[in-house]
Amino acid sequence: MSGPNADLTMPVEAVAEDEDDSFGEAEYAAINSMLDQINSCLDHLEEKNDHLHARIQELLESSRQTRLEFQQQFGEDPSDASP
Repeated sequence: MSGPNADLTMPVEAVAEDEDDSFGEAEYAAINSMLDQINSCLDHLEEKNDHLHARIQELLESSRQTRLEFQQQFGEDPSDASP
């Protein structure tokens, strides 16, 4: 899938209706396919979210270290600084 705005492979309009208007195998297969695509998109978003969360944690830790080094370099007591 190329992204969240990608075309669905089987639009609802393309599903042929039975003459008696009952839900058949083709309709269930189309819904199953759409749910699989949604699930795939959600998995991809979850992976991106996990990656971003890890990067933010790294950035925060780097920022803390830099701040501590800066404070030590200029003789400030790190406990005096506000968090």
